[in-house]
Amino acid sequence: MQVILADSNELIRFGLRTILAAQAGISIVGEARNEEELLAQLKNFGADVVLIDFTAHGFSIDIVPKALSKFKDLRFVAITEAQHAPILVDALKSGVTSYVKKDCELAEIIDAVKETAQGKQFFCGQILETIQKANIDISELNTEEFNCGPITLSERENEIITLIAEGQTNEQIAELLFLSKHTVNTHRKNIMAKLGVKNTAGIVMYAVKTGLVSPNRFLFAPSMA
Repeated sequence: MQVILADSNELIRFGLRTILAAQAGISIVGEARNEEELLAQLKNFGADVVLIDFTAHGFSIDIVPKALSKFKDLRFVAITEAQHAPILVDALKSGVTSYVKKDCELAEIIDAVKETAQGKQFFCGQILETIQKANIDISELNTEEFNCGPITLSERENEIITLIAEGQTNEQIAELLFLSKHTVNTHRKNIMAKLGVKNTAGIVMYAVKTGLVSPNRFLFAPSMA
């Protein structure tokens, strides 16, 4: 996947470049210090994903719909320091697909880029907390991204759903998948948000319904709350 980093802060760009360039399948094709450079690089190099701090000097949220009007298949991952609900809602309505904070775990930032490139959404744990506290229903936001098609889950999310349905705890899943407990918890929250469920039982029901696990596994198991 081809990625452009859009942030006026050179140190932030260096950090993101170092993190993402080390990932197989990710190529950093450009770095933009302002909106004009971003549009020029999109025209010259193209990209699948733009990782952007639209609150940084030289940028605004308006660049997102402007770029999307010219590059239809482009996807945006916002990475900012602020995470207030109005900023989040405005970003999603403007066309941002995924949202993480600059102080999120590195694994969350990497997952956000990878899943967004595959046409999926990803929110870090802190952003999910903002969504929940503000009672934001992302399915009701007036954006094309949230009004289309069926639920899309990544391979990692299906893997975690299966392990949850098999009775594994977050700590056990983290150990099995070589992830931190925090990252597993973030994936779990994203899964619940996408499925529209509020507890483990809802995840298990989805796993059974979609054939990720056999219903025979639960024939003699105690009921789940």
